[in-house]
Amino acid sequence: MTSVDIAHDRVIHRVLKEKVEQYSNREFFRFEDQVFGYQDFDRESDKVAAGLQALGVGKGDKVAIVMKNRPEFLFLWFGLSKLGAIEVPMNTAHRGYLLTYMIDKADCQMMVVESQFLDRIAPVLKDLPKVEKVLILGEPHESLPQIDKPVFDYRRVIDNEGKYNEVEVQWSDPFIIMFTSGTTGPSKGSLMPQNYALYMGELVCRATEYDERDCLYTVLPLFHGNAQVLSIMPALMSGARVGLVERFSATRFWDDVKRYGCTEFNYIGGVLPILLKADPRPNDADNPLRIMFGGGVPKDLFEAIEKRFGLTLIEAYGMSEIGLPLMNTLRERKPKTCGKPGPDYAVKVVDDNGREVGPNTPGELLMRPLKPYSMLLEYYKMPDKTVEAWRDLWFHTGDYLTYDEEGYFYFVDRKKDALRRRGENISSYEVEKVINSHPAVLESVAIAAKSEVGEDEVMVCVTLKPLQKLTPEQLTAYCEERMAYFMVPRYIRFMEALPKTPTERVEKYKLREEGVTPDTWDREKVGYKLKR
Repeated sequence: MTSVDIAHDRVIHRVLKEKVEQYSNREFFRFEDQVFGYQDFDRESDKVAAGLQALGVGKGDKVAIVMKNRPEFLFLWFGLSKLGAIEVPMNTAHRGYLLTYMIDKADCQMMVVESQFLDRIAPVLKDLPKVEKVLILGEPHESLPQIDKPVFDYRRVIDNEGKYNEVEVQWSDPFIIMFTSGTTGPSKGSLMPQNYALYMGELVCRATEYDERDCLYTVLPLFHGNAQVLSIMPALMSGARVGLVERFSATRFWDDVKRYGCTEFNYIGGVLPILLKADPRPNDADNPLRIMFGGGVPKDLFEAIEKRFGLTLIEAYGMSEIGLPLMNTLRERKPKTCGKPGPDYAVKVVDDNGREVGPNTPGELLMRPLKPYSMLLEYYKMPDKTVEAWRDLWFHTGDYLTYDEEGYFYFVDRKKDALRRRGENISSYEVEKVINSHPAVLESVAIAAKSEVGEDEVMVCVTLKPLQKLTPEQLTAYCEERMAYFMVPRYIRFMEALPKTPTERVEKYKLREEGVTPDTWDREKVGYKLKR
């Protein structure tokens, strides 16, 4: 295969065409009681391409999608790819300023909105002059405010024969703008090339050895890169099936897995402890899952999850911008680690002065790809942030990791989440681990609070299990017995719930912004003396 062939063939929708030739209309995914074969999927995305092209969408145009998990999301994704257009998926929880900021920043000319989200879209459209057309999926509610833009019925737009003028799309062309969670500063839009999606699919297949017998249970939102490139793409490239659901539900999880016959679940760390908290049943291991693939499982729960549910956890480390530079594999893994660097990545760990450090020494992970178009092209319209991330020809992850003599890597902390109190570096992860081990605690987060003497003070925000009671003094005494004195939180705030994204990631930046609130307990203010 020549370089010209590679550039032409390594695009999302051409892989789908290849699978249609290989499998015809064999089942590819199901959503509730709806089943779609490869041919169905290709045909529906053709209709999307034809309908949007008739409305003026062309190569390089950006289309915002505000939609929960449903088949139409997948058809839109692939239909836009066929036009060389760029999808801009929106977190369905966003409202107001943040929603306006992202859609405007991405230069979206069109929006496709599920009707249930119109109540948050309609009020901001007046602040989005670049948006020229709005497609609505479903019936809008009569009480909604008037939309001062040309509005189209999505169903009518795609009611066509699927004929469109083909567009030359290459592996270097962007297919998506994925916005970061924006935990520090404005959210950044990662402009990702076509080949990135294929490469991520290949990496996951290499680690898990998926084949035509597998079915991937997909609960994470499709507006999140994880679900798209670490679940849908690996299934497509391996010939596996997909069991797609609207959202994660702990009560329906195992019933869905058995109903769909799923053999794999792609997770993020916050989901598995929820499954583990359910009352044990004698038949917990009687399920078809063989693999859970993801990252961020608390180390102390790793073995309990594998044993209770009778499966193998495969952990990796990655970011939306860079993919998965560190991975365990089914054949070579070390539990409780992020795995080893893949053959297509160069990585190193450095101190705060950029000097490389040796084994067992925490430092920031730096990486660069060894294959073209396998990570972000840029932070869209943020050249300063792109340059900042790519210092000294290395991408700076902003995460502290360490590695052992065998070459396995361990996540230590987010660089921005690391605390420094009076000369001591403190891992928020380690503080949280101790507090979460208290029998009355459901979950916690540790954040930096401003100190009167410079650097940081440790603050924790804690939620308790139902019907449990705990005082700040009791929790402090518990911490004293289990962590260094300088790690013991000065500030403790009990909360009903922690703020989270739809993917169950705690929004630490919100808690940092709130800081020490009136309901926060201050150890020094009440005169509590620590033992040393």
